[in-house]
Amino acid sequence: MAGLALAACAIAMLGLAQETPQEQTSHSMIVQAADAEQAAEAVRTAGGTITHELGIIDAVAARLSESQVERLAGTSGVIRTYADSNVEVAGKPGGGGIVDSFYAKHVGARSLHAEGTDGSGVTIAVLDTGFWQHQAILDDADGNERAIAGYDAINDSPISKRNADWSGHGTHVTSIALSSENSGTTTDPKFNGIAPGASFVAVRAFNSDGAGTYASVIRGIDWVVANKDVHGIRVLNMSFSAPAQSHYWDDPLNQAVMRAWQEGIVVVASAGNTGPDAMTIGVPGNVPYVITVGAMTDNYTPQDPSDDVLASFSSTGPTVEGFVKPEIVAPGGHMLGLMRNSTVIASQHPEFHDSTQYFSMSGTSQAAAVVTGIVALMLQQEPFLTPDDVKCKLMSSARPAVDDNGQLAYSVFQQGAGVVDAHGAINATDLTCANNGLDVAKDLADVQHYRGKANRDENGAYYIEGLSGYMWSDGYMWSDGYMWSDAFIWSDAFIWSDAFIWSDAFMWSDGYMWSDAFIWSDSLTESASINVWVEQQ
Repeated sequence: MAGLALAACAIAMLGLAQETPQEQTSHSMIVQAADAEQAAEAVRTAGGTITHELGIIDAVAARLSESQVERLAGTSGVIRTYADSNVEVAGKPGGGGIVDSFYAKHVGARSLHAEGTDGSGVTIAVLDTGFWQHQAILDDADGNERAIAGYDAINDSPISKRNADWSGHGTHVTSIALSSENSGTTTDPKFNGIAPGASFVAVRAFNSDGAGTYASVIRGIDWVVANKDVHGIRVLNMSFSAPAQSHYWDDPLNQAVMRAWQEGIVVVASAGNTGPDAMTIGVPGNVPYVITVGAMTDNYTPQDPSDDVLASFSSTGPTVEGFVKPEIVAPGGHMLGLMRNSTVIASQHPEFHDSTQYFSMSGTSQAAAVVTGIVALMLQQEPFLTPDDVKCKLMSSARPAVDDNGQLAYSVFQQGAGVVDAHGAINATDLTCANNGLDVAKDLADVQHYRGKANRDENGAYYIEGLSGYMWSDGYMWSDGYMWSDAFIWSDAFIWSDAFIWSDAFMWSDGYMWSDAFIWSDSLTESASINVWVEQQ
């Protein structure tokens, strides 16, 4: 496996000790070779200490002094080394009063629950800060325990069931995806998550402050892939993002995500909360294969769809490689979910907590959780679906926002195919519209890499090659509301994931292009988080 680089909605480079003498300076590195054992042997030979085994990307994480790093650089078989990165989680508490969890009804999931489709038989993996041992999360719609397993990727151990989520972010995301009304806490279906019958595994890769490292995140993905058959894991929720600092294939976190997709796991990633500017999609949402989710909001009027808008914080495409992202958008404004009032997030923003169990927060983290739950509903109905099949059905059934003239109210780089529709996705019949022209095996093997159909004209406007009317508009007024309509028909000429083989000649008009020589250095201090704090919408 060739070059890798780093990034996460949000990630910061690990501060390196500046001790003297040189031999005492300690670095946290990710070392990649032909396989993980060869990488480990190279570290041992150099005198370093292995901290994480990262077999999913043929690598290990290790602590090395500067002299050991120099010895490692000359070791035969080492492909590349990378400075490890810190990853931070965050979200933005919501404004206004606590309201019911409207989102299940908004996306058509509540009607599916009434028909018996609740995600039963499907296991979701949530890679985040852990989860609160709340009955509505522990028990499924039938009152059976559905927390199958937990893994602490930070400490490489089973997750503790005692105070497992001091941050609150992981609990909130998990609650949106699968909280169950039949928990004994309420009998009102308005508090249901999207897939109240689904099972789940919790993978903790972030601490109480929402901080973690690339090594821990990759180890968490490795655990999910290794245990997918044991626990029936079909969906992986990744509610975090960071600025892309290399091509998608040149990032170790992205490579682990691509491996999970190759292994048959549907990966749902948040777009990031650094919008509304173009080209703000983060890692791992910039991976062309996965389902990347942006956020919309109902403007606090869930009964009136005419004023629904795209959330201004929602990150926007295209990606550096020219892919349309996000693929879809989902509710992500003032989302109600479970969270202990003693967690870091709730303690910092008590005004958004009901003082007992519910907290309101906004972000593409929450929007991704909505789509994760919908994927579980889809796989309950059709367990044979591949990740590409699921992606196609979600996109082909999405409802784009259109204006009074029937034209797109938002660019495809802002809303993708439109707002997700659970009922429509389950009933969609097209399985052939996603990831056409892409080959994840060749991508991972460094044989071929790909670019999308987005480009930029001489005036700086982004567009899709061969199409008109889909340009990014800098003049868009975010206060305008639009109906998310079923009536818009996409042009047959528009292929969402049709890809070109990567060419070094492909270049944005402003000269923006990653260098093939780009290497992560110890001096990088990029910051990121599992979705940066945003104002409630």
